Amino acid sequence: MRTDDDGRIGVVAALVRSTFLVNAVYSESAREHGLTSQQGQLLCVLMHRPYGMGELGAMLGLAKSSLTGLVDRTERNGLVRRETCPSDTRAVLVSLTPKGARLAEEFYDETCRRVDALPSGLGDAERETLGRLLGRVVLDNEVPLVFLEPGQGADEPGDR
Repeated sequence: MRTDDDGRIGVVAALVRSTFLVNAVYSESAREHGLTSQQGQLLCVLMHRPYGMGELGAMLGLAKSSLTGLVDRTERNGLVRRETCPSDTRAVLVSLTPKGARLAEEFYDETCRRVDALPSGLGDAERETLGRLLGRVVLDNEVPLVFLEPGQGADEPGDR
């Protein structure tokens, strides 16, 4: 592994390795809640509001067949349901069931707690800088809203 003279790693390695770190935490939390990582992602996305299959596929980066399988498995577990879209009866919306909403909240809260602990060695100002810089990378690259900021509710402005 290449490091700079002062022992720090470069931005590419840092971003890639941080992705692995967050994914490992996410996977462990999902497993402990009886979910796959993809099911956990689906539940977190649906905490925001119901979505159509096309929107979900784009947000989660899944092909239609993969998304259908994911929704089928999650529906069989009683966590999501398919509903007819009120504005287009040909379209289907996927939403959380009450059981799915409870599990999504538990999973989300625990995952947030674990991810928030990752930069525990940073001071408040460093954490703020890290959040601002990573937020800019996310916004500049138009990453879909797949995970809300802790404390941000579905009815708050700017979250749709």
